[in-house]
Amino acid sequence: MKTIKDVFAAFRQSLITLYDLKELEAITLLAISETANLSKAKIKAFPEHELSSQQSEQLKDILNQLKTGKPIQYILGKTEFYGLTFNVNPSVLIPRPETEELVEWVLSSVSSFQLAVGSILDIGTGSGCIAISLKKNLQKFNVSAIDISEDALDTAKSNAALNEVNIDFIETDILNLKSDPDSYRDEHSKFEIIVSNPPYVTLHDKTQMHTNVTDFEPHNALFVPEDDPLIFYKAIADFAAAHLVQNGLLFFEINESYGKEIIQILTEKGLKNVELRKDMSGRDRMIKASF
Repeated sequence: MKTIKDVFAAFRQSLITLYDLKELEAITLLAISETANLSKAKIKAFPEHELSSQQSEQLKDILNQLKTGKPIQYILGKTEFYGLTFNVNPSVLIPRPETEELVEWVLSSVSSFQLAVGSILDIGTGSGCIAISLKKNLQKFNVSAIDISEDALDTAKSNAALNEVNIDFIETDILNLKSDPDSYRDEHSKFEIIVSNPPYVTLHDKTQMHTNVTDFEPHNALFVPEDDPLIFYKAIADFAAAHLVQNGLLFFEINESYGKEIIQILTEKGLKNVELRKDMSGRDRMIKASF
């Protein structure tokens, strides 16, 4: 690898069976940008730019890791989400653009309701991307976030520090709060907003997913039992019914195949004004409800 053009050729030749051309270009751009400290615009404008031997070696190492299917975000140890930088590693899911849309929906709803202060809870926070993005844009709100994984919470705490926000992180299992009543602190019992991107991938869905997801991202943050795929939505709906203030809002990211079923669950739990929204790809991806 000597020039930017050479890097693109090498990445394409080695990875064309793993990624489509659009994704492959994005991965290559990101790898070069991070390694050579060049803007993506400059990379595209100057394909004959020569790279140093050190930069070439770093890119070879990245390429070798990419060949195994390891996501570029885990290789670099970071990613971008809602204009912020987040540390990522195999203990947390890589934040997706669809989840940015969920964050935007929460923020626009807060603006519509003219809420100046309040409390927000993010259930299953992972990297902390939702909680931190909300806190960054709603600085007067108190934001709490829970997760079952200690390693995920360690990553989320590092991201809160990186982005200079204060979040109350709590290690607990939303599925077992009733059996462990002390696992959630009483002082955080009422919220204006509860938001969650819970596990929702079925084993059937898994067969259609890329191996760079199924082989590297944390299974406990992805998959649900085939015989009870909505287990988290039921538990969180129960929690929301008990912990939302009057007219408080619940937001979910969902499996596109279960929109109607989740709406039914929320209605049966006493939530109202249930709204299903599509993502940028036209898939049923988000739900909002009030209590």
